[in-house]
Amino acid sequence: MPTIREIRLYPIKSLGGVSVPEAIVEEKGFRYDRRYMLVTPAGQFITQRSCHQMALIDVALTNDSIRVWHRLFPDNVFELPLDPESQSAPIPVTVWDSHDVPAVPLSPQADFWFSQVLGIECRLVFMPESTRRIADPAYAIHGEAVSFADGYPYLIISQASLDDLNRRLAQPVTMTRFRPNLIVDDCLAFDEDTWLDFRMGTLPFYGPKPCARCVLTTIDPETGETGKEPLRTLTSYRNRNNKVLFGQNALAKSPGNLRVGDTIEILERGPVLFNA
Repeated sequence: MPTIREIRLYPIKSLGGVSVPEAIVEEKGFRYDRRYMLVTPAGQFITQRSCHQMALIDVALTNDSIRVWHRLFPDNVFELPLDPESQSAPIPVTVWDSHDVPAVPLSPQADFWFSQVLGIECRLVFMPESTRRIADPAYAIHGEAVSFADGYPYLIISQASLDDLNRRLAQPVTMTRFRPNLIVDDCLAFDEDTWLDFRMGTLPFYGPKPCARCVLTTIDPETGETGKEPLRTLTSYRNRNNKVLFGQNALAKSPGNLRVGDTIEILERGPVLFNA
């Protein structure tokens, strides 16, 4: 039976992740996952795809705050609240095909710090509880909401899938390239492709579709430099309908808690997408 090996949160979209022993499951994603995001002055979302320096911003959680710093300048630490409150009025922001998403600017101090560290003019915004951004209705059939994540609240990848990929690469890569929320053990490589209806711990989940990968996976999280791998190799054996698939998106059917070590029970499987 598969088990949860690691849980990762990404408090600020496209910045560093944090490994935690347990997390609170909510409809939009794990609590504190991708509730913050950097945007241009016009409200367009910013990620490592256009700003590679974001790969070098590390993140840590305390009991009541998020601490961020540039890896090359570890003494320049900025701290922001886990549960922000702001008197600022919401502004409309864009995340992929989601337009006019209400988001609240945190503070001029946050805008200044991130603009200086990244070398681009940007603003830090957060998603208030009142904002409801709907996931892709073609797959989220019950109108589920999502945070500032690219498409879905949760992303699951098995360690076996990464091991399979690394056996094909001249230089192995880490799981950090793929930014999963849940890393799982005790299953075959790419078994997660087929997880349609399943239970993690005591909580029911649904797998709407495997995750289509992009050039962000070619950014080295240690250096911020780009290359052709692992996307080139994945394309050679994980390409379906011109989309390179790696990992399973997931939606939570009910709230609760998940912990490292929880087991995963597969209740219904979808089709096998690739030959072994």
